[in-house]
Amino acid sequence: MMTPSVALLLGALEGLTEFLPVSSTGHLILASHWLGLKGEAVKTFEVVIQAGAMIAVIGLYRHSVVAMVRGLFGKDRAGYRLLGLLLRSFLPAAICGIATHRWIKEWLFNIGRIERPQPLWKA
Repeated sequence: MMTPSVALLLGALEGLTEFLPVSSTGHLILASHWLGLKGEAVKTFEVVIQAGAMIAVIGLYRHSVVAMVRGLFGKDRAGYRLLGLLLRSFLPAAICGIATHRWIKEWLFNIGRIERPQPLWKA
């Protein structure tokens, strides 16, 4: 059951792992599993807490975000260029994500694979 103390624990875990070179989502999945949390409410909580992390990142880079929005309206040339570069760098990742969605879901969001990592291919 999701209690306020469990929510605080998961929130702290997300906050601590978000800016580290580790998977904050993987840690949330593991912690939820180890705490015996199951069901749609837990998945919804994980999505909401990830949204909170994204809002924090947007807040951190708010000056760049404002510059990109101003660039859309022709008021910030550097912001427009940054937006174009961001979209160009995002596009390949989006295409790969769409193309490999099933594989990603099976390999990266499966508790058994997270707990006991295995090579993605054999040498």
